Amino acid sequence: MSTTPDGLREVRFLTVAEVAAVMRVSKMTVYRMVHSGELPAVRVGRSFRVPEKAVQDYLKSAFFEAG
Repeated sequence: MSTTPDGLREVRFLTVAEVAAVMRVSKMTVYRMVHSGELPAVRVGRSFRVPEKAVQDYLKSAFFEAG
C-alpha cells in the first residue's frame, strides 16, 4: 500500500536548470520567478523543484499572439 497522496503520484518535478532550458532563460531568471511567486516551487534541502505542469501553465498564460 502506498502512502503517497494520489495527486502527487503523477507530478513530475524539474530542476531550476531544466526549467531554464525549457524556457530558454537563465537560471537566475527562474530563481527570481520562484522567489516572486510567479512560478510555484517546492524547496528540497537547499534547492528548488518546479512542477512541470506549473511551467506549462505559466507558458500558456504568458503566450502572446501578435496580430
